[in-house]
Amino acid sequence: MPAHADGYAPDDHLHGRTLLVAAAYVVLRRSDADGDAVLLQRRTGTGYMDGWWAVLAGHVEPGESVHEAAVREAAEESGVVVEVDALRPLTALHRFQRGGPQVEQRVDVFFEVTAWTGEPALREPDRTSAMRWFPLDALPEDVVPHERLVLDLLATNRPVPAVMSVPG
Repeated sequence: MPAHADGYAPDDHLHGRTLLVAAAYVVLRRSDADGDAVLLQRRTGTGYMDGWWAVLAGHVEPGESVHEAAVREAAEESGVVVEVDALRPLTALHRFQRGGPQVEQRVDVFFEVTAWTGEPALREPDRTSAMRWFPLDALPEDVVPHERLVLDLLATNRPVPAVMSVPG
């Protein structure tokens, strides 16, 4: 296909730039006499990491900010109401497959939430087979790997890097 005068193919509306798929991740965290715990759900029927434990998460929809997506996903997946001001940024994680398809170029924005309204409950039984609290320092082995990376860093009580990059 001949290139435009600017050197890009006619169907390259991004002009050679990478398109990133954005997702919001919500780490619901509580502290009590037993220590710190995070809410995880077991994925099912999604086609990605089914059978693995994961935090509340989902893609940013058109016309929506990553903050709005985090609030929406928390409500859709667990029924809790999270105020935007309650979202504490943890990290942005760039995941990619070098030379891979555009859909594998992702940016995952993680938020920690310690204040919400309502009691978390499984709301999407077609996508989640279980939901429960786990001690932050005793997570199950089968946590989605890139999420486990963030949770393990959070468990150290050291600052989580503001931006991380992991090849897929």
